[in-house]
Amino acid sequence: MVIMMKHRNPWSWIPTLYVAEGLPNVIVMSVAVVMYMQLGMSDTDIALYTSWLGLPWVIKPFWSPFVDLYKTKRWWVLAMQVLLGSSLAGVAFTLNASFWFQGTMFCFFLMAFSSATHDIAADGYYMLELDEHHQAWFVGIRNTFYRLAVILGNGGLVPLAGTLQLWFRDQKAFTWSLVFYGMAGLFLALWLYHAYIMPHPAADQRRDTSASEVARNIVVMFKTYFQKFPVREVVFAMLFLLFYRFPEALLTKMSATFLMRPGSEGGLGLSPQEFGLASGTVGLIGLTIGGIIGGMLASRDGLKRWLWPMVCAITLPDIVYVYLSYAMPSNLWVISTCLFVEQFGYGLGFTALTLYMLFFSMGEFKTSHYAICTGISYLGLMLPGMLSGYMKDAMGYRTFFVVVMALCVITFVVAAFVHIDPEFGKKKQE
Repeated sequence: MVIMMKHRNPWSWIPTLYVAEGLPNVIVMSVAVVMYMQLGMSDTDIALYTSWLGLPWVIKPFWSPFVDLYKTKRWWVLAMQVLLGSSLAGVAFTLNASFWFQGTMFCFFLMAFSSATHDIAADGYYMLELDEHHQAWFVGIRNTFYRLAVILGNGGLVPLAGTLQLWFRDQKAFTWSLVFYGMAGLFLALWLYHAYIMPHPAADQRRDTSASEVARNIVVMFKTYFQKFPVREVVFAMLFLLFYRFPEALLTKMSATFLMRPGSEGGLGLSPQEFGLASGTVGLIGLTIGGIIGGMLASRDGLKRWLWPMVCAITLPDIVYVYLSYAMPSNLWVISTCLFVEQFGYGLGFTALTLYMLFFSMGEFKTSHYAICTGISYLGLMLPGMLSGYMKDAMGYRTFFVVVMALCVITFVVAAFVHIDPEFGKKKQE
């Protein structure tokens, strides 16, 4: 059985694995924003509290050694999918309680912790099962299905909640609980499917490890991470991971509220169904296409060749929000086209960050080193995100988006100093 499973086609497990990785993330970081907005919270509170939910992704390197050293990556993936389903059911249950905010935040935090652990195991499993070239080739595919999960979240769950609110006479808490019960059932199905279909890589082995050995390995893991390259290159790498997505970190929370807040509050006043089409579907299709193209280009020519086009792609299209905030168009297709352009650029540009983290993580402890990279990257999203709501409430959407465009220069600066092997990601010639 193990031999048969080892030779599963990557297409049979990569798409569903990264849907399972993407769904909890988009629910915690994006869908929760819309839900709390509909339940009456201000932008400042939404940005602050939902950004705190990113903390498990920031600190996950501190428990990634346990994923590396105990059990197998496959075991961790399956265990976390069960826990994710339980936390989704917990959100659904507590939404109608008197302590709904405390209850949902607790369940969202449990979901975030489980999702961060799932990320560690899934990414490590991906690197153990595939060689370097296939990692580069499938990076676009895995990002694509991760983004399809985002489409399901923003483009499916938000409109579904809006439709249910029409059926149940605007009972927002009740309709959102129905949505989360449905997601809990979906994760049960994903767990059952992956328990059957996921291969057993030869390198993914259970280890018998003592507590003292775990402690030593944690020290060695961090020590080797910061000794992988000369000090100067490591410093620039950390700055790149922190600030590459700085403009996106400011936009992430406020773009959703801008699209759905009424015109009297400076927003475009989209309904949940319109938001699902414009941002959750059309925009994310652009992001998906950008991710596929980015993976193909990097696989063909290497990351170094495409770094600067990707830097431009992840920053310059943000100007569409400046246009939207000043023009205030009512045509849904104009809004959708703008979001398509911005998200296409983000999908293309995000490929550079993903591949750079794979490049920096090569060698021993690759799973833990990749987790450190993603933790630093999430810190770069979390801290600006916490302030974004306060900034927007202080200056308004128009000035806020202009400031975001000006801050795109930070991405160019950190990219100018990062070191990348020109051969990394290229298809090896026979």
